[in-house]
Amino acid sequence: MKLSIIVPTYNEAQNIPELFKRIEESLRGVPHEIVVVDDDSPDGTASLARALGGEKVKVYKRDRRMGLTSAVLDGVKLAESDLIAVMDADLQHPPELLPKMLEKIEEGHDIVIASRYVEGGGVRGWSPIRRLISRGAVALAHLLLPKTKSVKDPISGFFLVKRAIMRDLKVANPSGFKVLLEVLAKASYGSVAEVPYVFEARRAGKSKLNLKEVVNYIPFLLKLRSIS
Repeated sequence: MKLSIIVPTYNEAQNIPELFKRIEESLRGVPHEIVVVDDDSPDGTASLARALGGEKVKVYKRDRRMGLTSAVLDGVKLAESDLIAVMDADLQHPPELLPKMLEKIEEGHDIVIASRYVEGGGVRGWSPIRRLISRGAVALAHLLLPKTKSVKDPISGFFLVKRAIMRDLKVANPSGFKVLLEVLAKASYGSVAEVPYVFEARRAGKSKLNLKEVVNYIPFLLKLRSIS
């Protein structure tokens, strides 16, 4: 197995069929698996993923909503590959970028980040307020977590990493959404590369970002700073 793709889910049944199709088309000829970690979605996401996935898909259904970071770590435990990709199920992260990210790993990088904020990247469909919040979150991460300063998009949810870097990670906020920040601030790694992509508006389902996550972001950064 060359690549394990971890996909945390909650109510993503509308997106799973297209996601699986696009992953398969993008990684034709590349040995891979998809690890779906579902937080007991009432819309039947886990059952649908099992029905559609076949041998290449593992589905771990948890009994309640436990957060994205802990879902990723549970996925790492189930993964068979030494390379781990993390991406959302909502199609805002294009699977077509995975081959390019694999190339960067093969060039010798330890972490490859799909970045909205390097040349060629961007966002579509965001309000000015959402753009301001995202840019502010990046600026705060750079200010409070020195190891992230060289990374343009340290809060990206789409990245590829060597499994050894993730395996023993002790996280500050298992229920949080910013697992890449935890990796960048606390793990041991060498070179980091960023590849551009355009973050698209969600096509179906509901965004998981809410006011609680925004309010908790600064305390999370301060806690991460104190233990990193």
